[in-house]
Amino acid sequence: MSHAMSHDPSSPPRAPLQLSRAEMQALGDQALAMVIAHHEGIRAQPTTTTMSRAEAAARLYTPLPEAPTPPAELLAQLARDVFPNAFRADHPRFYAFVPSPSNFVSAVGDFLTSGHNVFSGHWLASSGASQIELTVLDWLQRACGLPPEAGGIFVSGGSMANLSAVVVARETRLGSHDPQAVVYYSDQTHSSMSKGLRVLGFGKAQRRMVATDAQFQLSLTALEEAIRTDRANGMRPFCVVANAGTTNTGAVDPLPALADLCAREGLWLHIDGAYGAAAVLHPRGAAALEGLGRADSITLDPHKWLFQPFEIGCLLVRDAQLMQDAFRVEDEDHADYLADITRHIQQDVNFFERGIQLTRSFKALKLWLSLRTFGLAAFRDAIQVGFDVADFAQQWLEASGRWEIVTPSQLGIVTFRWRGAGLDDAAVDALTGRVVDRLRADGYATVMSTLLRGRPALRLCPIHWDATTSEMERTLERLTQFALEESARA
Repeated sequence: MSHAMSHDPSSPPRAPLQLSRAEMQALGDQALAMVIAHHEGIRAQPTTTTMSRAEAAARLYTPLPEAPTPPAELLAQLARDVFPNAFRADHPRFYAFVPSPSNFVSAVGDFLTSGHNVFSGHWLASSGASQIELTVLDWLQRACGLPPEAGGIFVSGGSMANLSAVVVARETRLGSHDPQAVVYYSDQTHSSMSKGLRVLGFGKAQRRMVATDAQFQLSLTALEEAIRTDRANGMRPFCVVANAGTTNTGAVDPLPALADLCAREGLWLHIDGAYGAAAVLHPRGAAALEGLGRADSITLDPHKWLFQPFEIGCLLVRDAQLMQDAFRVEDEDHADYLADITRHIQQDVNFFERGIQLTRSFKALKLWLSLRTFGLAAFRDAIQVGFDVADFAQQWLEASGRWEIVTPSQLGIVTFRWRGAGLDDAAVDALTGRVVDRLRADGYATVMSTLLRGRPALRLCPIHWDATTSEMERTLERLTQFALEESARA
């Protein structure tokens, strides 16, 4: 397309935001070609590229335009200046944070969702879409071991799922906000939990961070002591947050023992499985996640280890009615515009009654489409890749004799630190950051550090379905070479 919109003066006037069929086809073809090129050529690209703020503004800032711009030019600019300057979290050698190793089928699902612009807030507006979402939720509920009366909702990600879980826990256990209420979580729990509690009005005295043991698992002894102390001081414990695969190390808290404790103490058990819970689809993951099905609520992020593009998180609740009770709009709140919807509420599932949003997209389509296209066995094999490559990394690091394992391979994550012969801890810690920077500048792979017991450690999370041990080996060789060079300078 050489211009924004061509128009025959003899034909009827065109609506303001309308393209002809030919223009839509050309634009779609160009966009599709870009996405295919991304998927086919991603291995040849660096894993991360970042512009400075000044460079980004120089390339991309424009005043709000009055006149049209040919969309072909805009897509070309995106291909040149936007998409290459990003973390490629779907790159097979992106081992940092928690990758989002997407797949092409799910990308098509996202396109179909946007293209049909389905409002999926209530049944009346989206009966077919709602049934697809309920079907996928049922698959996940069953996989996690939840009972038939469980229910859930797809949200943007783990942060919103964790916040929503606390809302259900608060409304169920407390009835309303209570300034004496306390939530317990470990020092390895994702920061979204602390942030969500703050947003919900829980002060510092109500957010109890509990120590972890030598394996970075929540300490039952420390938790029991904290609960006893709080009760003695007139506080009101009501919720424990456990981890099913921490972001830092992949550690799984002692879920069966925590479930026993919560049942005994009358506490809500929320399991943050944003990273690790999807591994329950694999026998090794299911063994590591024993007790997952005893949770009152579970966070699970399909845009992590279920290989979906951003954004799709999920909250599952053991009793769907409790979820609905927590989020239902009360009559006194005067949602008069929903009168025709709420007349059907007893028969239908309305997702605005299960979460914070009224307006929400059809989030489950991409996950449904890829699970149906490839089948569960393929997803199980994809999860196996993460286990295998992380195991290989640990074995290689141990065999090298130059690295110490801080935490062994568990749920696809391994952490490690340079042995640093002749270097003190402070020098090794400083070297760790320089090695990260060297690898990022190199562009072959991305590995980041994390803090464990106050000291930095390198961390690998190789859960891409197309990750390979040969590329992991080349990455570890680079890290070793950079560490040797930085040690010589120290």
